[in-house]
Amino acid sequence: MAEENWLITDNSKIFYRKKGKGPTVALIHGFAEDGTIWDKQVAFLQNHFQLIIPDLPGSGRSAATGQQISNIFYRSIDGYATIIKQVLDKEQISYCVMAGHSMGGYITLAFAEKYAATLAAFVLFHSTAYADSDEKKAARKKSIQFIKKNGAAEFIKLSSPNLFSAYNQRHHPDLVRNLVSRYDNFSAGSLVSYYEAMIHRPDRTDLLKNFQRPVQFIIGEGDNAVPLEQSLKQCHLPKITYIHILENTGHMGMWEASDAVNKLLLGFVNQVLA
Repeated sequence: MAEENWLITDNSKIFYRKKGKGPTVALIHGFAEDGTIWDKQVAFLQNHFQLIIPDLPGSGRSAATGQQISNIFYRSIDGYATIIKQVLDKEQISYCVMAGHSMGGYITLAFAEKYAATLAAFVLFHSTAYADSDEKKAARKKSIQFIKKNGAAEFIKLSSPNLFSAYNQRHHPDLVRNLVSRYDNFSAGSLVSYYEAMIHRPDRTDLLKNFQRPVQFIIGEGDNAVPLEQSLKQCHLPKITYIHILENTGHMGMWEASDAVNKLLLGFVNQVLA
């Protein structure tokens, strides 16, 4: 069974799971998710590594109060990276591989910028080092207004289908339904905080250029949130790059192509920690 743990920081409680034994892999979830989004990977990878799976502030069992949500620390990608470091410090983990999905990738990049010596390597999973374009910022601001007016559940219901490839929307509609039902109780304030954090994050392509250890890119061929062209554009930046494109996959590869993702993560971590 997974160990259930709590980090007490700034008068708040951050929940995280610890499962398995061996070299450490930290799995960082994305926007409108919690650590359970990785359950298919956890079930597979726990037999090979020690896994740290946090719920970010405002997600899952790390529910944030209104006061915490209003604190800039909880509306900052760098702030979330600091919380991940505090979790690792609590567990006395000084070296690991980190995989971040979507917004979790933004947090992983911030972590790599602040705590590079802690990372043996990292994985950008349906994510990007580029800052938001003006068009992307405008879309996020529009979503913020929708959430404030209509609530988180309605937003998740309407936005979730677009996270999956057209193929999976058509042939596996159960994936969409499962995502909506899993996260339809999300706090509107948390979603707004995450959007604000993403809007204000900096470009971190220089981090990719300067990072001395391996970087793995896992890309969805049909990803609407991080388009294939943008993903490929950043892949040449790191000194050591592993690139994998998942066919018939959108933004949710951990569900849409779970077997392939599990094998990719296993192979990458084994290789960089060999």
